[in-house]
Amino acid sequence: MAGTATENQWLKGRVKAVTSGDCLVVTALTHSRAGPPPEKTITLSSLIAPKLARRGGIDEPFAWESREFLRKLCIGKEVTFKVDYKVEAIAGREFGSVYLGNENLAKLVVQNGWAKVREAGQQNQDKVSPYISELLQLEELAKQEGLGRWTKVPGAAEASVRNLPPSAVGDSGNFDAMGLLAASKGKPMEAIVEQVRDGSTIRVYLLPEFQFVQVFVAGLQAPSMGRRSTQETVVETDVASAPNGDASAEPRGPLTSAQRLAASAVSSVEVSSDPFAMEAKYFTELRVLNRDVRIVLEGVDKFNNLIGSVYYSVGEEVKDLGLELVENGLAKYVEWSANMMEEEAKKKLKAAELQCKKNRVKMWANYVPPASNSKAIHDQNFTGKVVEVVSGDCLVVADDSIPFGSPMAERRVCLSSIRSPKMGNPRREEKPAPYAREAREFLRQRLIGKQVIVQMEYSRKISPADGVTTSGAGDRVMDFGSVFLPSPSKGDTAEAAAATPGVNVAELIIARGFGTVVRHRDFEERSNHYESLLAAEARAIAGKKGIQSAKESPVTHVADLTVSSAKKAKDFLPSLHRSRRISAVVEYVLSGHRFKLYIPKETCSIAFAFSGVRCPGRGEPYSEDAIAFMRRKIMQRDVEIEVETVDRTGTFLGSMWESRTNAATFLLEAGLAKMQTGFGSDRIQEAHLLELAERSAKNQKLKIWENYVEGEEVENGSSKVETRNKETLKVVVTEVLGGGRFYVQTVGDQKVASIQNQLASLSLKDAPIVGSFNPKKGDIVLAQFSLDNSWNRAMIVNAPRGAVQSPDDKFEVFYIDYGNQETVPYSAVRPIDPSVSSAPGLAQLCRLAYIKVPSLEEDFGPEAGEYLHTVTLGSGKEFKAVVEERDTSGGKVKGQGTGTELAVTLIAVDDEISVNAAMLQEGIARMEKRKKWEHKDKQAALDALEKFQDEARKSRTGIWQYGDIQSDDEDSAPVRKPGRV
Repeated sequence: MAGTATENQWLKGRVKAVTSGDCLVVTALTHSRAGPPPEKTITLSSLIAPKLARRGGIDEPFAWESREFLRKLCIGKEVTFKVDYKVEAIAGREFGSVYLGNENLAKLVVQNGWAKVREAGQQNQDKVSPYISELLQLEELAKQEGLGRWTKVPGAAEASVRNLPPSAVGDSGNFDAMGLLAASKGKPMEAIVEQVRDGSTIRVYLLPEFQFVQVFVAGLQAPSMGRRSTQETVVETDVASAPNGDASAEPRGPLTSAQRLAASAVSSVEVSSDPFAMEAKYFTELRVLNRDVRIVLEGVDKFNNLIGSVYYSVGEEVKDLGLELVENGLAKYVEWSANMMEEEAKKKLKAAELQCKKNRVKMWANYVPPASNSKAIHDQNFTGKVVEVVSGDCLVVADDSIPFGSPMAERRVCLSSIRSPKMGNPRREEKPAPYAREAREFLRQRLIGKQVIVQMEYSRKISPADGVTTSGAGDRVMDFGSVFLPSPSKGDTAEAAAATPGVNVAELIIARGFGTVVRHRDFEERSNHYESLLAAEARAIAGKKGIQSAKESPVTHVADLTVSSAKKAKDFLPSLHRSRRISAVVEYVLSGHRFKLYIPKETCSIAFAFSGVRCPGRGEPYSEDAIAFMRRKIMQRDVEIEVETVDRTGTFLGSMWESRTNAATFLLEAGLAKMQTGFGSDRIQEAHLLELAERSAKNQKLKIWENYVEGEEVENGSSKVETRNKETLKVVVTEVLGGGRFYVQTVGDQKVASIQNQLASLSLKDAPIVGSFNPKKGDIVLAQFSLDNSWNRAMIVNAPRGAVQSPDDKFEVFYIDYGNQETVPYSAVRPIDPSVSSAPGLAQLCRLAYIKVPSLEEDFGPEAGEYLHTVTLGSGKEFKAVVEERDTSGGKVKGQGTGTELAVTLIAVDDEISVNAAMLQEGIARMEKRKKWEHKDKQAALDALEKFQDEARKSRTGIWQYGDIQSDDEDSAPVRKPGRV
């Protein structure tokens, strides 16, 4: 617009500034080029308004009132104007006519007496307003009526001259900034903006004293306008100070001392402006230049500069200049000055900058966010029951949507954006931090066993360098979310309940002073309720609660007997016997029947186990189910115990009640434990209730009783031996080893079908690239069985040293679902998904009970192995395996895997005698040596088997062909020493 305007051409624009009673700065309404729109300075034709004071000078009478009349009349408004003439002698200043709507501004100014009309001189007769005659008439009327500068009131001219205090700009010695701050901190001060240095720096008159000061907008910094050469920086053309159209204007006076000091400090080298500097400056000019504003002082920097928030009005609405600059990507957040502001205003600035960075607005167009180790989690909300409170900022929640017993059922949830004191680790001699116990106990009492709503928000990769992982641990991923405790009110609808999920657990912790809010970096994921957390922290600080107080946390010395010697535990027994029932808290579920308890009265932690009740051991079927079951039932619950004794490992034995229910009945009713009658039922509290619970599980064939047969009889030789209360499995033999040992799979076991279905669904790719997959000893992999090319789960028994060099490198593998072992090339090995490999192996190691079978290296060992292979694996029959004993030391021999070894009586479905008896009859096995005292059931079984051994001995069959054989060392009786003569 303005760049191409010619004289006598009417144009439209908006008044950006009013520099005096007869001069305006008008900007274009529209423009096509980048950056601020073009602008033009227009002096009203043929008018001379009183001149405002320059630095160190004084106003002409009525100069301020004249400028204020025109400023209030047209600032920020749309006008129509044209250039009437130019005066080249005064830098080509343009003079024109300006209309505000239908009103001629020059006429309004003259009519109200705020400027005088300059008549055309003899030399400049063409340099006059087109409306000169009307202006002269209006001036005469104003004089007659005594308006404005023509007032007839005595002393009015002298009173109109402002008494200006020394300027604080460029010479801070003239100004007490700290005094002003102390008097006006937090109070809005009226001001008029006279200059805009850059987008975030303005110079204003503070009213009513007219103190001229420079103010930096608090909490932000706009792009720099650069620096001009020394002369350009200090000496500026004051276009408003020269007479209207008079080429003989007085030159500027000499530089002040402040200006000379500034000139000496400024380099003569020109520095270009930052990107978006002009746009930011124009943004501020358009909103506050020559406008009435309110300034709230926030602070003073070390150079005595005022720092404050600037507010301006648009109609009835009050706007924050600093927030608008940041929201439009024209200024950046500055921490040091933002710290002077109120917390709420500070948060708004920070949030606005973050949003601009995300949207790449203006000065952030090329912004590259810093690398973050957090990642947002979307659409992972769930409900569940709190199983464990790990610490004040970490919970374990059982997901309602995942079936019980699944490894994924329990989810560890760290509370988003908060940090509570660490619990420490007694095994590494790390003590809990102050208030750590109080924080965990606070959540335990409110959450354990309660239904909660979980909103997952982000995950974060944690490395050992962060100091939160255990020693030797690599990178791991932690999931963070907000947990809500539902608090439905009467009359609430389902929609209202969904909109307000309940009480935010993290907010509770922070409000009680049991944690702090994490100060996240830009672009780092955070809680969706971050503002509420900050507000809760502010309340805790104000109330001096918990870690926000100067008080030290109560010191609690807990004697942890679980890491002490067994002798110390035994010494503690009398103190536990003194009270019949003792209140305790379950700290940890060590196994299905063994727990770590905290006893508040004694301030000690103990290992505790049920008397006469045992669950499957580690690695046995249903052991993990028992642990998961008891975690949901009693983990971190308040319980009562009665201690009877302490075993040799320092574990206390007794009974436990949770909500007045014997906790052992939970396990027995679920089929996850057995009673140990050898313990002595007379010593077990409520033994009759436990027996009823076990009987109920047996009748329903739950879990460990799934193959239980009530009162079944099994032929163990020629006579019938009753197997009441013995576990009977229906099995197929999958592998035969030497020495009477073999592997079986349970027929009809759902786990077998599940594993087979998972393997069938796998999509196996080509052989891995050499070096990309390096399985090591003990790893679970997929291996291709050489006889039928089927893919099966296998454990690496032996592997080449170092990385794989060739597809033909050999690996010795053990097939965990079948029990056989072979050597395969690298090309026949594949990695396996953890969901498939995590399930225990299906092959169960067994041996024939009550008999000794020669090993493959001994005489008749190969014959015995071949016979056992023929009647079991070679026959394809199904068998009933009656479990006589469980040997937890078995499975250590190479090729036999690990785990419990079952001593069984093996009977084919269609055979009359057991395989045990048949091998004795064939003379390829012999009976174990009898002990002096045996259970009556075992005595009956041995009596029946002995008849088959006697038959082979008499017929000199097999190992008996040369008569009686000498007993092995372990079976031989000690040699009696000769008596003295």
